[in-house]
Amino acid sequence: MKNKGMWIALIIVVVLVLMGVGSYNGFVTKEETVTNKMSQVDNQLKRRSDLIPNLVNTVKGYATQEKDVIASVTDARAKLAGAQTTAEKSKADQELSGALSRLLVVVENYPDLKSNQNFQALMDSLEGTENRLAVARKDYNDAVTDYNQKIKKFPGVLVAGMFGFEKKDYFEVSEKDKATPEVDFSGDGNK
Repeated sequence: MKNKGMWIALIIVVVLVLMGVGSYNGFVTKEETVTNKMSQVDNQLKRRSDLIPNLVNTVKGYATQEKDVIASVTDARAKLAGAQTTAEKSKADQELSGALSRLLVVVENYPDLKSNQNFQALMDSLEGTENRLAVARKDYNDAVTDYNQKIKKFPGVLVAGMFGFEKKDYFEVSEKDKATPEVDFSGDGNK
């Protein structure tokens, strides 16, 4: 009888160890998925960052008096290049998006620039990159959601605590960027 109880205890311990190993491996997999998705966001941010000097130089040729707007794009790009954490990247990305928006308003005042083939090709590339970046952000945030849920659910909360798996940050969008932009077809350019 004593031997039977020892076997049952041993089986329970083995099952618990196997469950713990499975849970740990699940965390490792999900954490690597989050890291991979952030890498995809970084790739698109880099691609966008690489396009911007060409866009800025093209606009400079047409709009020499718009130095402040051009400088704000250049500064925002530099901040994005130096960002390390997800929060820093998110904030720098928001600054760059705002600076690019101001640059595009400047472009509206230069019809010759808008019809320039080099400028059009750069804008098409930038638009494609913005779309890829939106998808990469969504994929990253989906992976973070999946990972963070696993950390909060039982028994994952126990394994996460024991092995130091911590909550990941989302790639956030500022309240300003959530606002619907105004479209003005009046032609007076005051909006």
